[in-house]
Amino acid sequence: MKFGVVVFPGSNCDHDMLDALQNDLNKEVRALWHKDKSLDGFTTEDCIVLPGGFSFGDYLRCGAIARFSPMMQSVIEFAAKGGKVLGVCNGFQILCESHLLPGVLTMNAHRQFVCKNNYLKTPGGEPLLIPVAHGDGRFQADEKTLDELEANNQVLFYYCDEQGNVVESANPNGAVRNIAGIRNKEGNVFGMMPHPERAVSATLGNEDGKKVFELLGLL
Repeated sequence: MKFGVVVFPGSNCDHDMLDALQNDLNKEVRALWHKDKSLDGFTTEDCIVLPGGFSFGDYLRCGAIARFSPMMQSVIEFAAKGGKVLGVCNGFQILCESHLLPGVLTMNAHRQFVCKNNYLKTPGGEPLLIPVAHGDGRFQADEKTLDELEANNQVLFYYCDEQGNVVESANPNGAVRNIAGIRNKEGNVFGMMPHPERAVSATLGNEDGKKVFELLGLL
């Protein structure tokens, strides 16, 4: 599996992702400029990553301008063919703005930027410690959509405490139902606010991010 990391003006986690994939996870990876259109060399067995940052300065809404970059049309077509797409933080926002995932990411309920380690409850129930760093990470959707996401097992991660309990006190941004990450119905498009690429190095003392990539079927 090869990885392509899309770089937008204002991306600031693209090199984090490139380094983690190449040097910590030993994957073939290539940077993709947002104004290009070509995904030549990538097949539906590969994965395109939308990294974190502040694409286009987060003007209008986070991800609202990046959604119209030429590369995003190619990413949308790639996903429609079954190719894997992962959006992290700002990348998650872009996926929602592109309607590849339902819902929207809005300003944190406490109106402050949050940057810390936060536990996530995984599908298997194991709590993983993954960094969060965002000002607009509050996932929201209408009740019907939320019910469908949970009924279809499309919620990937919930914010939780160290014991794996999904409690309000563990929610860093006010996201509805403590939702930290979701996938599409087809299971090939993933979006999450926490940064697994920042937790894959033994040198940094945390490799829980590797388990995130494994759970998504990307390792």
